Amino acid sequence: MSTLATNIATERSQPFAKPRASFVSHARLIGILTLLSRILGMARETVMSAYFGAGTVSSAFSFAFKVPNLFRKLLGEGALSAAFIPLYAQALKDGDEAAIEAANRFAAASVGLLATILVALTIVGELALWGLVHVTALRPESLLIVKFTAIMLPYVLLVCGTAFLGGILQVHHRFALPALTPVLLNLIHIAVIVIGARILLLHGAQEPAKTAIQTRLAYWLSAAVLIAGVLQVQLLLPSLRAVGFRLRWVGDFWTPAVRRMLKLSVPVGLSAGVLQASVVIDGLITVCLTRSPDAGGSATRWFGHALAYPMATGALARLNWAQLLYQFPLGVFAIALATAIFPTLSTDAVDKDQGKFRSALRHGVIVTLLEGLAASVGLIIVRYPAIRLLYQHGAFTPADTIWVARSTIFFAAAIWAFSLQQILNRAYYALHDTITPLIMSIVTILVNTVVEIPLVFTHLGESGMAAGTLASFSIQAVVMLVMLDRRVGGLGLARIAVDVAKMLAGCAVMALACWTAQRVPGFPGGSGQLASMGQLAILMLVGGAAYLGTCKLLGVDLRLKTIASA
Repeated sequence: MSTLATNIATERSQPFAKPRASFVSHARLIGILTLLSRILGMARETVMSAYFGAGTVSSAFSFAFKVPNLFRKLLGEGALSAAFIPLYAQALKDGDEAAIEAANRFAAASVGLLATILVALTIVGELALWGLVHVTALRPESLLIVKFTAIMLPYVLLVCGTAFLGGILQVHHRFALPALTPVLLNLIHIAVIVIGARILLLHGAQEPAKTAIQTRLAYWLSAAVLIAGVLQVQLLLPSLRAVGFRLRWVGDFWTPAVRRMLKLSVPVGLSAGVLQASVVIDGLITVCLTRSPDAGGSATRWFGHALAYPMATGALARLNWAQLLYQFPLGVFAIALATAIFPTLSTDAVDKDQGKFRSALRHGVIVTLLEGLAASVGLIIVRYPAIRLLYQHGAFTPADTIWVARSTIFFAAAIWAFSLQQILNRAYYALHDTITPLIMSIVTILVNTVVEIPLVFTHLGESGMAAGTLASFSIQAVVMLVMLDRRVGGLGLARIAVDVAKMLAGCAVMALACWTAQRVPGFPGGSGQLASMGQLAILMLVGGAAYLGTCKLLGVDLRLKTIASA
């Protein structure tokens, strides 16, 4: 942790430093902090599963909590940020006081525009939710979703603002504090559940009082999300002041630079909107096709035909918990690397240095696949002990574990594709090409929907939703990589393919080593917490050693520091 403290201190002491540092070193810093956040996020979901289980309240809260985070991905980390970061990096490129002041005015105008858009969206959203409650007849679970969403909707302004302000800091090579902001949310989330459950006497409560207490606690949790959002913004303000940026209202934010950013952001916004619409559609499909204890029947009617509900109560919550498992390595490795590489790619694209751009991108792809392929296979191997250790407490049942494990297989198999997509999207945005990701996003949502709906009516049930995600993102990642290779004059795909073949061999050896370890006398048996912890530790150590050892023997360069010259 001393290195981590040194990195954070260095960021604070160098307000205008713009070193040509290795994006891998930045990724390590982001990865360490993201690891802390993800561990707390897993702890948060462990507490959530123990106190709420996979019932209607947890499903409703999970869906409602996704709404502000969808806007974060759409605007805070999506359309505006993807267009803003390359332009802001270009504005700072000269480094003199006049350029810095102009860049900060552009940043302030961009923040003002974002705030205006988000306030308007929040007002419109609240009115729409009010109409849903008072005009339509909603199922009890749907009514809970609407009420939780109404409470948390103002968080849209806070979480998007935090993400956008974090983008400003990233251009100044300050990655620590933006990566720490989720920690606050997770800590508050955990504290509210644990303390609130004690205050409300949730432990030992019986139905129907138990559900009523869980609902009240979820309302408290929804309000606490807003408090966390305010603290997240406050955390970034000192560092923003250190780089010379001040939150200020710019009366005329309709400047040529902002108009250019908007022109670039429209296709990005549509692309992100399509992907986030896919998330919403998946959630709505799950809600509509899930049997509810209050539904009064076992069948639903679609286009005049009676169809048995293919998903059981709690499917939405279980899918959310399965997604969190794959998002753990995705956030720690892939998103950290993509976040660190984006300013580098943007600078190289501005400088029109195709050699450096290709080199940085090629190394980014190799490192991403080195980690992503291993994470895909590794999570499939350890899914049962991981789920039992993290989630199987209190109201979370062994039957829930089986369903989460089935969905985890498909989500885990797509980690390499999710990871690669993070790099590829930023490469296109750095080249100011926002149309290609948009087109591919549309293709992705079509493939996802076409695949998943028939599958949920098979024996896969809710796991069919995850299978659709695997198919669509795998196709998108491969196609976009091939297209980008042609676009930049060659990334050396043949060399990358050779490394990938070696990595796949390492994955095969890892799977064999873990299979053997599970059959060695003394391997912990059973499904208890201590047994699951022992199984997870042994499989991770054996699998990691087998993978890295095989890759090293086959000549895969594991010395990530050599990428610093990219």
